[in-house]
Amino acid sequence: MELTVYCAFWCPDCHEAKRFLERHKIPYKEIDIENTPGAADEVVKRTGKRAIPQFVIDGEWVQPYRPGEGFLYEEMAQRLGIE
Repeated sequence: MELTVYCAFWCPDCHEAKRFLERHKIPYKEIDIENTPGAADEVVKRTGKRAIPQFVIDGEWVQPYRPGEGFLYEEMAQRLGIE
């Protein structure tokens, strides 16, 4: 599985998403939208909104949180094959 996380240093939901991945030893590539030219535009182009974090799992864009609810632990665990 190839996983990319679009995030920013100031984003608390991004920190939680990365902690979740690290806790479960899931390798990922991080793209900081603040320091990677064109990354923020790519998020908007792919998702239709400026919302981070975003996971790209084997080429499929997935929003791992729901505004007002936070990180989707159970859904992401199932999606990433974590038991």
